Amino acid sequence: MFNSLYKKCLNLAAHKSSKYYLAIISFIESSFFPIPPDVMVIPMVISKRVDFLKIFFIATIFSVLGGILGYFIGAFFFEVGMQIMSFYGYEDKLTSLKNNLINSEGFYAWLGILFLAGFTPLPYKVFTIASGLIGFNIIIFILISLISRGLRFYIVSYLSYKFGNLFTQFMETHGSKWFTIVGTLIVIIGLIIYIIFKLNV
Repeated sequence: MFNSLYKKCLNLAAHKSSKYYLAIISFIESSFFPIPPDVMVIPMVISKRVDFLKIFFIATIFSVLGGILGYFIGAFFFEVGMQIMSFYGYEDKLTSLKNNLINSEGFYAWLGILFLAGFTPLPYKVFTIASGLIGFNIIIFILISLISRGLRFYIVSYLSYKFGNLFTQFMETHGSKWFTIVGTLIVIIGLIIYIIFKLNV
């Protein structure tokens, strides 16, 4: 099933209305669809390099809007949210997440997790729904989603624009690992800044 959906997304990237399809895929991927928008972003930028900023913008905005949908699924449609969480194998982790958010350390930990989910190959949709389920602050949720999704899609769009098919080959072999390492480093740097700030207060 996943291979079939993957190929369909690649075909949509070559369609004359590819930008509209990118908006749709970016939107639904943030709440339930399993194929990430990167599958369309990379070939679209390579074929139309002058549009790389427009493609980045579409993927980011509609991904965040889809994330808000995921948040509301978690907040108001519990059964649907739990079914999606169950599909990705995360339903058992909700209790510990709720307990951890009681203290400030748990709150900042969730910020880091949410950022990583938006930036790395972690299933972002799981964490948009979980944010609604646990009642995470929606304004902060939107801001973190904009930063993490925007950073991810800008990097993918820019490197596709800059290196073309070389970047495609790199992503196929090392993409998941690369995003995870970079995302983790960003979170670690943020954590160090937070600790320094706390020590100086």
